[in-house]
Amino acid sequence: MPRPMGACRRAARFRQGRGAAPRTGAARRRRDHGCRCLLVPLFTGAATRRAPEVTEVTDAAGPPGPLIGSGRAADVYAVDGGRVLRRYRTAHSCAAEADLMRYLREAGYPVPEVFAVAGPDLVMERLSGRDMLADLASRPWRVARHARTLARLHNQLHQVAAPPGLRQPLGPGGQVMHLDLHPGNVMLTAGGPVVIDWSGGCAGPAGADVAMAYLIMATSDVDGLPSWLVPLARTLRRIFLRRFRAAVRDDPAPHLARAAELRLNDLNVRPAEAARLRRLAGQAAAERPQ
Repeated sequence: MPRPMGACRRAARFRQGRGAAPRTGAARRRRDHGCRCLLVPLFTGAATRRAPEVTEVTDAAGPPGPLIGSGRAADVYAVDGGRVLRRYRTAHSCAAEADLMRYLREAGYPVPEVFAVAGPDLVMERLSGRDMLADLASRPWRVARHARTLARLHNQLHQVAAPPGLRQPLGPGGQVMHLDLHPGNVMLTAGGPVVIDWSGGCAGPAGADVAMAYLIMATSDVDGLPSWLVPLARTLRRIFLRRFRAAVRDDPAPHLARAAELRLNDLNVRPAEAARLRRLAGQAAAERPQ
């Protein structure tokens, strides 16, 4: 999951983050729709046309259009003015992810529209806006507002009953979980926030989803910032986490140790991040009533 509140591929990594922080419009668009950082994935445009057959946009002979984003696991291409194609680089089926996104969209939750899916390829709506992490980087005074918005998105998601057949990596529960719902995976559009990157979608107890988001934001490295800005980024992260926990409905505390254990299995977690995860997990275990 982004990694976390710091700066992302372009500035500071709020979590699942990667990238450095370019400033030009073209460079700013270089980011994966479902990446792991927290400061910047960009999809611009709006869905306006019906998608052609899947074979037209998933031609194995070459890319279907301009590369507009590249993450650790997938690349994102512009298909036309209204759609993007996210293509995993390894054998991977997007069918379950597409099914969950369609299910959530029908339930009224803000996710991109899915047009087509075939193996590792997912064609979906192109969004106009930038992600919450990028907005925090340029307008840090919005930290409290964005923390409340993220909490609201968690609360709204956890009202949705999970469809049958979803995996339950953090124990039994009846709610849909994102497992990576941090600022880098929230696109701010004219129509409101939209949640992207549903590759980790699953079912379980709502508090476990909040716990995973909290851990990602609290433990991820801050990348791409000059040293004099790092203390400011850390201060903003503390404010964001405090406001987020105050506004989110489900208590993450009982689930922190188990969520940390799952996160430690992520090969993208760095040694310093792993040390922070173990420390938080140990604190959570010590504070848990016996």
